[in-house]
Amino acid sequence: MHLLNFSSPNKCLLFFFEQNKSPQGLVGLKNLGNTCFMNSILQCLSNTSELRDYCLRNIHHSDLNNNCKTNAALMEEFAKLTQNLWTSENNDAISPSDFRSQIQRYAPKFVGCNQQDAQEFLRFLLDGLHNEVNRVTIRPKVSVEDFDHLSDDEKGRWMWNMYLQREDSKVVDLFVGQLKSSLTCTVCGFRSTVFDPFWDLSIPIAQKNSGEVSLKDCLRLFTKEDVLDGEERPTCNRCKARRKCTKRFSIQKFPQILVLHLKRFSDSNIRGSKLSTYINFPLKDLDLREFSSESGERPVYNLYAVSNHSGNTLGGHYTAYCKNPTLGEWYSYNDSRVSPMSSSQVRSSNAYVLFYELAPSSHSKYQMCRL
Repeated sequence: MHLLNFSSPNKCLLFFFEQNKSPQGLVGLKNLGNTCFMNSILQCLSNTSELRDYCLRNIHHSDLNNNCKTNAALMEEFAKLTQNLWTSENNDAISPSDFRSQIQRYAPKFVGCNQQDAQEFLRFLLDGLHNEVNRVTIRPKVSVEDFDHLSDDEKGRWMWNMYLQREDSKVVDLFVGQLKSSLTCTVCGFRSTVFDPFWDLSIPIAQKNSGEVSLKDCLRLFTKEDVLDGEERPTCNRCKARRKCTKRFSIQKFPQILVLHLKRFSDSNIRGSKLSTYINFPLKDLDLREFSSESGERPVYNLYAVSNHSGNTLGGHYTAYCKNPTLGEWYSYNDSRVSPMSSSQVRSSNAYVLFYELAPSSHSKYQMCRL
C-alpha cells in the first residue's frame, strides 16, 4: 500500500493506491455519442503522471489565473474528472458529461455528436487548460528586436524567455518545446533562423517499397531539408530578393512530454484517404539526439500512452493504450471498457497520437531549460 498525503487550503485528500485490491486509474468513460475521440485523449492525459498529480493535489487552485478565477470551469471539470478516475471505489465507468459541457463552451466546434479528430481535440483542450492556469496575469507587449547578431543558441533562449513572459503554466512546463527552422539562400549562402514553440509535432508518414517503416524514418522525413523554389521562394534578407532556398527543421528545446501526431489523414479538404501504414515505434529508449539542434544533447523518451484510430475517414473509432503509472502495466481503454494488455500489443497500424515522457536520466538536464 502506498499512502500519499495531498494537502491544500481547506481540503485534505488522502489517496490509497492498493495494488492488490482496486487499482485506481482503471476506470472507463461512457460514450456520450461519438465521444470516443474525447475519451481516448482524456485517458492518455489521465495517465500523464505529473498532470494527474497536479489535479489530485488541487495545485491548480493556486495557479488559477486572476483573470480566469471567475471562469475556470474547464480546469475545474478536468481536475474533477481526473480525481474521479483515480479515487473511484469501484471500476464502474464514469460519465464525462460535465467536462464535455465545459469543453463545448470553450470550443463550440465540439458541440453536437459528430466524430472529431483526437489530435485537434487535444490541442484545444491543452490550450484551454493553459489559459486558465497561466501564471502570467498581465502579458507584456511583444517587443520586436533584432536577434540576428546572436548565436542560434542565444537567440533560441531569448525567444523562449520571451514566450514564457506571456505563456507560463504547468501545462507549458510539461508539453511545450521549441522548434528551430533554418532557411538558407542558395545564391548568397545567408542563413536565417526562426524559433517557435510547439505543443505537439505532426509527423508525415514515411513510405517504403520494402522493409519496415520506423518512427525515426518519419522523424527524418519531418526534419529533412526541403527546397523552396518557384512560387515558394522566400525573400532573402541579404539579397533583398526572392531566392531559391533550403529549409530544415530541428528541435531546439525538448519538452518533458513529447506528443507525436502521425499524419494518417490527407491534408486535402475532402479527407478521402487514410494511411494505415504500420510504424514501428519504440516503447522505451527513443533516442532523439539526431534531431536536436545541439549535437551534445541526448534526449531519451519512454512511451506511456497511445491514442488509436481504427476505421477510415468516413467512420472510425478511437481507443487508448496507456501504461498505468502506479502499476507499470499496459491497459486498453475502449470507452467504458478497460482491460489489461501485453506491451507487445501496443504497436499497431491504428496508432495515431503517441505520448512520450522524457526518461529520468534526461529529465534533470532539461529542467535547466527554463532560463
